[in-house]
Amino acid sequence: MRLHKDPKRSESSRRWLQRQIKDPYVLRSKKEGYRSRAAYKLLELNEKYHFLKPSLTVLDLGAAPGGWTQVAVPLVKSTSENPSVFAFDILPMEALEGAVVFEGDFMDDVVLKNLEEQIGGKVDVVLSDMAPSATGHAATDHLRIVGMVEAAYDFAQHILKPGGAFVAKVFQGGTEKDLLLLLKQDFEKVHHAKPPASRKESSELYVIALGYGKGKSVAKEETVKRNVEG
Repeated sequence: MRLHKDPKRSESSRRWLQRQIKDPYVLRSKKEGYRSRAAYKLLELNEKYHFLKPSLTVLDLGAAPGGWTQVAVPLVKSTSENPSVFAFDILPMEALEGAVVFEGDFMDDVVLKNLEEQIGGKVDVVLSDMAPSATGHAATDHLRIVGMVEAAYDFAQHILKPGGAFVAKVFQGGTEKDLLLLLKQDFEKVHHAKPPASRKESSELYVIALGYGKGKSVAKEETVKRNVEG
């Protein structure tokens, strides 16, 4: 049976290709050797919020093709002999010097235990630039990305060290506010930002949560404890 071409998909693909060809970040990534233009989003976010520093341990969720991992490796000074950057994705990812690459589904209950054993404990930073495949329906796509980010954060809660950071992609649409409120209960500081490398027409935002375990709920518990002891 002969399949007919979808004119809408063809037009969409054509526009995407034209945008890629003209995109200065795409051209720059090829020139500078990054696997994706997304690398510049992480560079710009870190330049402002400084969550990637030497000696920190980093877990990059949904890492393929590896743009964010590439950025993290030199910033935390991870080496092949003493790796402190761990890239994780359900899709295969080409090996990257200075990083350890894992393949699997982070939503699998067995994965967390195995991952902690291989990493050797917990991590200082969890990164997530994940996004589900778009359906074309804005409301549905928004709910799916928020659901994925919430799953990533649920995973991060089990593997983050006290004082750690969580950086993830979300999309504007209203329900991301619930996620921000949740993060503010667990982190000392929570920011949301749109880096210059993020396309203007895109509704994507990034949450940058710093100081895990030092949020409002923890502070409230400590205040109550001091009052009881006093």
